[in-house]
Amino acid sequence: MLQGAKTVLIGDRTLRYSPASYFIYTVDTPTISQLVEASAKHPYLAIGFALDLQAVAALLVEHEPALGGDSFSTSPVNEDLLDALRRMMRLLDRPGEIPVLSAMLEREMLFRLLQGPQGAKLRQLARADGHLSRIGQAIAWIRAHCHQPVRVSDLAEIAHMSNAAFYRHFKAATAMSPIQYQKQIRLLEARQLLAAQPGNVASIAFAVGYESASQFSREYARQFGSPPARDAARLLAAGEATVEVL
Repeated sequence: MLQGAKTVLIGDRTLRYSPASYFIYTVDTPTISQLVEASAKHPYLAIGFALDLQAVAALLVEHEPALGGDSFSTSPVNEDLLDALRRMMRLLDRPGEIPVLSAMLEREMLFRLLQGPQGAKLRQLARADGHLSRIGQAIAWIRAHCHQPVRVSDLAEIAHMSNAAFYRHFKAATAMSPIQYQKQIRLLEARQLLAAQPGNVASIAFAVGYESASQFSREYARQFGSPPARDAARLLAAGEATVEVL
């Protein structure tokens, strides 16, 4: 985060991003975000990087990462990480240097992240046999089949875990249960569809996997604070776009 601030709701956890803070997303996670500090004079500015897990794995062979830290909190950017980030951004003005220096700077940034408070999470992500990788396989299945009924035992089998271990690791990675995760995916998809097709609540409820339109309306209102039709009208009137699926 470079400028401004926002809050992000992930399951039952709320993250707050303020300037010079960061967070490592280890799995695709449905989120609802809100900008809480931004203006025309000082707009919201942030940078995102896709992590090269092969590069992380190579670093793990050479360096032992730091451990500890809350996996669901943002962390301050220290001076070493900030210095590497500055040098990476300067390459935008020196495109001829990008082929030579960008990989070196990315490696340095990954090293700084591994040594930081979220290093253990990044280490787990890079391990092909780690629990985060296996949870990611189950999440990919949920997202591909989100309109179908889901059983925790089937997901645990995909992840090669016992039911209890799978539930525990899934909740640690996403801040929600597998059933809650599927519900969030369905409701967020429904919200996007409603913005495009207002007034078509029942058919959208069935399209995203609900068997009862009334249950859909109750859960939608509980999640977003208003019934589907009213929320869609408000979003269209305000031109809001606050939904992210990471």
